[in-house]
Amino acid sequence: MYKISILYPNRPNSHFDFNYYAKIHMPRSIELLSKHKGFRNVTVEKGVANASEKEVLEFIAMCNFVFDSIESFVEAFTPHADELQSDMQNYTDIEPVIQFNEILIAKYNL
Repeated sequence: MYKISILYPNRPNSHFDFNYYAKIHMPRSIELLSKHKGFRNVTVEKGVANASEKEVLEFIAMCNFVFDSIESFVEAFTPHADELQSDMQNYTDIEPVIQFNEILIAKYNL
């Protein structure tokens, strides 16, 4: 399985509308991408602290999609890319960092 991390760096003088992101953008993203057979799960997260009080928070928000493969994610995302990417202007001016990760170990107690 693969995790696709969409990370929003904490940039000075940038804005991020968590209300819009959590109530409009991400529900729509989940609605569209979760229809793909390779979709497994998703988390949407807001950065609140880091290990050192002296360090600036690295990321203010992140979304992690889990799919069977990177190809599955690309197949799910590509037909909706224009809609989802153009909606970003409604919640942030931050360019996200996107990282693909192979999951080696996973255990969930939810």
